[in-house]
Amino acid sequence: MNARKFLLTLSAVIIILTTSAAAVRQSKSSYDIIIAGGGTGGISAAIQAARMGASVLVVEPSTWIGGQATAAGVSTMDDMSRQKSGIYLEFLNRVKSYYDMRGKSMGTCYWDSRSIAFEPHIGQEAFISMINEARRKGTLEFLMASEIISAAKKGSAVSSVTVKTPSGNRNYACKVLIDATEYGDILPLTGTPYRAGNSVSKFINNDAMIQDITWTAVIKKYSGGVPAYLKPEIPLPGYELAKRNYESFVSADGFNFKNTYPVQMPVNFMTHNAYRGLPDSSNPYNYDSDKENRAYITKTVLNWGNDYPGTYGWVNGKKGLPVAYLEDRNLRLQIEREALIKTLHFIYYIQNELGEDWSVADDEYANRILPEAARTLPREWQELARRMPVIPYVRESRRIIGSHTLTSQELAYNSLSYRDGHTSREFPDAIAIGGYILDLHGANTDADTEWELDETMRHQELNRPRGPFQVPMRVLIPDETDGLIAAEKNISVSRLAAGTLRLQPITMMTGQAAGALAAVSIRDGKRPRDVHPMRVQWELLKSGVALSLCHYSDVPPEHSFNKSVQISNMYGIITANEYPHAPSFNLQELDNPVLEMAIIRGADKGVFGVNDILTGNEVIKILEKAREVMKIKGAEKITVNKPGNTISRSDFVKAVCDAFPELKTMKPTRKKLPFKLGKNRNAEYAEILGLLGVLDAYGIENEFHYGYPVTKGEACDVIVRACIAVAGE
Repeated sequence: MNARKFLLTLSAVIIILTTSAAAVRQSKSSYDIIIAGGGTGGISAAIQAARMGASVLVVEPSTWIGGQATAAGVSTMDDMSRQKSGIYLEFLNRVKSYYDMRGKSMGTCYWDSRSIAFEPHIGQEAFISMINEARRKGTLEFLMASEIISAAKKGSAVSSVTVKTPSGNRNYACKVLIDATEYGDILPLTGTPYRAGNSVSKFINNDAMIQDITWTAVIKKYSGGVPAYLKPEIPLPGYELAKRNYESFVSADGFNFKNTYPVQMPVNFMTHNAYRGLPDSSNPYNYDSDKENRAYITKTVLNWGNDYPGTYGWVNGKKGLPVAYLEDRNLRLQIEREALIKTLHFIYYIQNELGEDWSVADDEYANRILPEAARTLPREWQELARRMPVIPYVRESRRIIGSHTLTSQELAYNSLSYRDGHTSREFPDAIAIGGYILDLHGANTDADTEWELDETMRHQELNRPRGPFQVPMRVLIPDETDGLIAAEKNISVSRLAAGTLRLQPITMMTGQAAGALAAVSIRDGKRPRDVHPMRVQWELLKSGVALSLCHYSDVPPEHSFNKSVQISNMYGIITANEYPHAPSFNLQELDNPVLEMAIIRGADKGVFGVNDILTGNEVIKILEKAREVMKIKGAEKITVNKPGNTISRSDFVKAVCDAFPELKTMKPTRKKLPFKLGKNRNAEYAEILGLLGVLDAYGIENEFHYGYPVTKGEACDVIVRACIAVAGE
């Protein structure tokens, strides 16, 4: 994309966002859902909720959307899950379509062509297109360069917020407030108990430590030489110390990456560029990050060696930043200014010590408004700062205290589901799947961990996930505040667990789940904490999100029963014929020969038995388990005719209604049946279930065949849908 086209695209984005902001100022004062923060979690939550018909207002402090993935310039995806789904996959597909049309690879980072990277402005364009499509189903509006400064409650529930906008303060009512800020800034405004570092409110220790931040930069090669306005002549104060730091990371005669870890330091500039390499729309040629192509990379991200405070630590040798960074806005601004300067030092080092014709990319940010952290810089440096990401990369925020705090030990245990001879260790209330190591940048000593959660730094390796893992819904909901949902790095987890749940793929997934939870809460007229997870899981599954860690060869993703089978897996409703038995693996190893051989043998997939014919006794057992899952007590005993024989659909629909008596009195959710009812002694039960959507699987048939036998797949789908219907009452 040339500079003129980029500016036109940027203008279009600004028009889209500012137009919606103007509409907000002129009209609505109440929304179903207000989302604080338009980052990865906030945008995903907004899109999902709007698609479900909710009215949504997003309040974003910066002038960009997309958070860490775009606004902060971390557009090299940290994805080790081997699974992609939902809004995250949709987003990647849109970005991939852009590069495919131009014959460009997205595999430009981490020294591996199987990686995923994109230019931040292309990522923002993808988000904008998804937002515009979501607006067709619900209300989705934005207030940019705006921030929630206070929140009001009715009883224990959040009821409204005050927003500081460029045109003054405005009040907005809401049914649900989602905190998707980079810092967890809504938590203290709502009086929600939270963790910060290893301390807990109301006794926050400002001297406790959290992870480093990084103010990244997208830089590119200027084949004709760096323009004078992007090559300052005089270094900023403190450069000599920064120079010594960068000499230990990158040098002109540094080492090549040899596809082995740990990386031998310092590396040469070519190896550095291939670590966070990006596709380059301004370059007509294609490249990826494989060894033979690294020299041709012309755009990369500075996000290595410029963590702040990084190598030299904070005060008294402590690594990381103090919790005061989150709590004190003045200190936050000071720290972010220093982080920005540290990266500007890096650019000066590249130009003057390495002699490279690289500088900030002139086709990325081009900010009209200088970031506040850059406003005191010398004028010649402000030109670079205008082309820097608009926000820093924040790795750790405040975290809500939920009814449950997810720990690294639980993630490791969960990740062993169906591996190394284990069967299910799935979270029944899973709402996302992720995969990453327990990664802390600074604040990584025993003194910084949470001993009360049984975590010390030895658990960083001991509890390393052995495969993809799930995130349970309960960690999105604070223990005390109603009407508030967490959607970003602020969920109810330990510090070590937060180290693996802070990356772009998983925050998109938890954000999408937060949006679904909020929309279901409003639709069902319940507090988020009272919404049954199945109601949210079903919406996510319908939206293409993968939730179960178990995969079957006879129930592939496109199978009509795949969604209900996933729920059955998580709750243990139906026993499969055979479960997967893949080996565990190191998430950092993309090439694991043992795992690859297991995949070739099919050991990563089990057999559900989707077409097996069930007997009456088998159906009774399944229904009893489903009632146990739904905590239905005191119901009558389930009986069928000739339980030892194959069960017919006629007897099956009656058994389902007997197992869940509530179904008989529920209000229909369908205006007409999906099939011809016909005559049968149990036709009334087929009608009840059909009008509730429980028998939608039979909608492909012209009429309901009462005498047909019931397969395991059919039973799974009908019973899971019955559970979901009951959960809505």
